[in-house]
Amino acid sequence: MQFRRFKLRFRRHLKRGQNQVTDISTYAEDGLERHLFKRLGHLNKVWRFITAWILLLIILIGGMLVQITGLSKYYQTLQPIAGGTYSEGLLGTFTNANPLYATSEVDTTVSRLVFAGLLNYDQNNKLANDLASSWDVDATGTLYTVQLRPNLTWQDGLKLTADDVVFTFKAIQNPDAQSPLAASWQGVTITKTNASTVTFKLTNPLAAFPYSLTTGIVPAQAFGNLPATSWRSSDFNSLHPVGAGPFEWDALQVKGVKRTDKEVLIALKPFAGYALGMPKLNSFVVHVFTDGKTMVDTFNGNQISAMVPPGSYAQKSGNKQYDFVLTAANMVFFNTSEGVLADAQVRRALVQGTDVPGIQRLLGYPTLPVRGPLLKGQIGYDPTVQQLGLDVSTAKQVLGKAGWLVGADGVRYKAGKPLSIKLASAGGRDHGKVVNGLKHDWAQLGVKTIAPEYSSQDFQNVLAAHAYDAVLYGISIGVDPDVFVYWDSTQTDPRSTRLNMSLYKSTTADAALEAGRTRLDPVLRTIKYKPFLESWKQDAPALGLYQPRYRYITHQTVYGLDAKTLNNGTDRLNNVHNWMTVTREVTNK
Repeated sequence: MQFRRFKLRFRRHLKRGQNQVTDISTYAEDGLERHLFKRLGHLNKVWRFITAWILLLIILIGGMLVQITGLSKYYQTLQPIAGGTYSEGLLGTFTNANPLYATSEVDTTVSRLVFAGLLNYDQNNKLANDLASSWDVDATGTLYTVQLRPNLTWQDGLKLTADDVVFTFKAIQNPDAQSPLAASWQGVTITKTNASTVTFKLTNPLAAFPYSLTTGIVPAQAFGNLPATSWRSSDFNSLHPVGAGPFEWDALQVKGVKRTDKEVLIALKPFAGYALGMPKLNSFVVHVFTDGKTMVDTFNGNQISAMVPPGSYAQKSGNKQYDFVLTAANMVFFNTSEGVLADAQVRRALVQGTDVPGIQRLLGYPTLPVRGPLLKGQIGYDPTVQQLGLDVSTAKQVLGKAGWLVGADGVRYKAGKPLSIKLASAGGRDHGKVVNGLKHDWAQLGVKTIAPEYSSQDFQNVLAAHAYDAVLYGISIGVDPDVFVYWDSTQTDPRSTRLNMSLYKSTTADAALEAGRTRLDPVLRTIKYKPFLESWKQDAPALGLYQPRYRYITHQTVYGLDAKTLNNGTDRLNNVHNWMTVTREVTNK
């Protein structure tokens, strides 16, 4: 009985629950039908309104983005920042980073990065302090005093003092050391006054002397226990040099075996103790190639950041080319000691018969003309005393009066001998264009020009022996106009440097050169140099052409590397501690 009641009660509860579930389901279905499905049909009446609002919202967002992008230039700019690795390609071989011995472009590049001098050049190619905090010269012009910056250190942490400065320049003077800089330091007495002061005593005033203080300083402790005869071959020079320059030695790696694929990598890291401040770059890697095509291919493959291109390189779009004008002069030097060019009349006729501006145009790039032995802007330069200008008619008359008469073949003859000139040159794209221009211009005068092609070594031999009638060559002058070694009679002596390529001799020029280089006052130097300029114009020992350029190719802008005048290619590194290549958007303050 009890069980039956329980069973009936359970069935009633179960049925009631089922009815409730049915009611809820029915109510839900009714709600969806009334509140959703029936209202979906009304959307087609408002879709245009909804679409318009959506489009308006998209336009507002897009306009805001365009406005932000357009106005970003007013509050954001792309600015260089510190960091990044910089890699540079050079053609040649690496042998010696020691500034006492470095002469090639590769060696001087590494030397300039690792070592620092007392003085350096600023972005305007003016002398500026490097390791020195100040320098001055006394009233006699013979005593220079240099004060070092405080707290200088070598890259190994040891202190850099006046002892190191004295050691460096006395080492250059030491004949056993065999430094190529020795000649310019003879007769100079170097003395340590105290730990931070050095004096240089000259036998005679020399206006150009301060420029010698840009030579890198080396640590005395690196060579103190070695005989001077072994300094040149010391491991210090090429395996573990220690300097006080912007970058310190990190590693050296040699890749490849064959000449065409051989590559030397010299990795350098920033020196935090550099006198002018720690470099902005994280590292600097010098890649040394023995084959020009391999270097260009490596650059085009974006494996290096920059390169000093070979002369045959054709600039490609997308790269940045820096053209630096050098304080140098490309000239045709006439052999005044023998042959047809021993006659000053013939030399003057060649000068007047040469269209120098036309030859400059053949180069295909802008450059500065050379109109005499001094460069425009230098102390002593006088625009009123320049080489003879273009006058083909007068040039022909001069040759005729000198006895050189035109033959049936258009060439001039005298006593049965043709007016023939052997013109030597180093070759290359630029020199080839210049030689062709000279041959053309001189042919108009009735001159037969023979221009043999020389290998690099053969050309050096020709230069050393002065075995030419004329030679197309470039001389480095620098900021100071002391051109004594190029034009003084003493420099024709085989015992001298023999850089007087014209073998030019003039007592008037000699006296003026000596007087000019020993005067410190710019006005007085200008006065003293004028007789030299006048003699040079009259004697025409050379034909001035143009100031050569130094090309440097990069993939991107190198901030801090500004277009300016350089004294030599290595001077591109004068401001290397401020170079930057990495950029980012920075909000203006």
